Amino acid sequence: MKKKTVEYGLLALLLWSPLPAASVEEWSVFVIELAAALMAAAYVLVDPKPALNPHLPPVLKRMRPVTAALFGFLALQVLPLPAGLVRILSPGSYGFRKLYAPEFARMKFMSLSIAPAATLGAGLFLAALFILGFLVLRTVSRGRQIRTVLAILVGSGVFQALYGLFELTRDDPRILFYKKMFSPDSVTGTFVNRSHFSGYLEMIVPLALGLAIARMNMMTFGTKTIREKLVLWTSKGILVNVLILGGAVVMSLAVVLSNSRSGLVVLAFSVFLLLGFSVTSFSRTGFRQPWIGKTIRTTFLCVTILALTVGIGSTIKRFALDDLLHEDRPQYWANTLKIVGDFPLFGTGLGTFASAYNPYEKGSASARRLMHAHNDYLEYMAELGIAGSVLLFGGILYLAGSAYLAWRKRRNAQARALAMGGIVSLAGMGLHAVTDFNLHIPANMVLFTAVLCLTLVMAYYRKS
Repeated sequence: MKKKTVEYGLLALLLWSPLPAASVEEWSVFVIELAAALMAAAYVLVDPKPALNPHLPPVLKRMRPVTAALFGFLALQVLPLPAGLVRILSPGSYGFRKLYAPEFARMKFMSLSIAPAATLGAGLFLAALFILGFLVLRTVSRGRQIRTVLAILVGSGVFQALYGLFELTRDDPRILFYKKMFSPDSVTGTFVNRSHFSGYLEMIVPLALGLAIARMNMMTFGTKTIREKLVLWTSKGILVNVLILGGAVVMSLAVVLSNSRSGLVVLAFSVFLLLGFSVTSFSRTGFRQPWIGKTIRTTFLCVTILALTVGIGSTIKRFALDDLLHEDRPQYWANTLKIVGDFPLFGTGLGTFASAYNPYEKGSASARRLMHAHNDYLEYMAELGIAGSVLLFGGILYLAGSAYLAWRKRRNAQARALAMGGIVSLAGMGLHAVTDFNLHIPANMVLFTAVLCLTLVMAYYRKS
């Protein structure tokens, strides 16, 4: 029963997190943290523990010191230290308080983080994500579980796409229970920002295609007679595959109609990367059925035709109307690099970008307070400094790299197809993070964490 609690809890969290406006409100973040804590408690009480793929412990063992060092670093950021020591370790933090803290003259202790409460809150959410990833690695191991998680994610993505398309037809569009205030002419699902909506779907489309390719190999295609072919094409397996591929097309169409320029670029990148991986992967493993390549090419062709005929024009128009060199993003990035230069080693504190940025604001045409740098890499570097960024990005790259290296050596067609979808999903989000802050949106952070750990599981799936 406790084991089922963890398994169903993971599925429920993946379904729920994008619904309340991508979980950007504090109460929805708390729900994610509470759910992670309850699932962790249930896992502790499970006896015996779920069997783990024997190839994973050596990989995960190397992550332990990195994880411990990262959370130790976050603890150091919020720990009250003597003011003289902070002046030595982080002159930027000391100087920032000297300029903006009203009671600076009486401060004998201060933290490296310029807003320790914000760092503590962001650290708790990061801990919830680590728990989520740990539970995925420890409890999702069998083929049925992997396919269930993928089916839930594809179902969630299709719902987001269809709901967004539905709201696009209404005169008074909404985001579930809220009035839609931004981008009323774009598909956004239950997300406020169209780029974050497209980022969510960009991670799911490759998973759907990888699942479809894996399912193709699970069925027998040695039929010759018309009757056998008719039975095959009306069987449950084929119909499910058609639904999965149809769902990928619908999600791709929703990305196009979101009018997100980054979303369109990343979708095209993911499609061509998946196509390249498919050709090289399956030809090398001897999986050369011509119909598989035709199916993949046909799916991509359908997506392209739909995009061109239905909605790509509006997105291209945005490229033409907006002079990218005169946008605010380059100025945001330049200002953020100045923060990195002033807080090089320890950063301003995780979750403190909005507090640190205003004094560096120069040349922006926007009257609103900037909450994110529109570049996840720069924002985390500003908040964590070089030391923390190496730990965070190093851990992510290690898991993703381990999955990729394991995937390259696999000969099992199902494992290759499933892991291929995950690798392309991670690569797409890695590209999108250059121009946006998807990895600071709770729903997308939950999904990215699940995909990262699930990809590692799938890369070692059925390995003897």
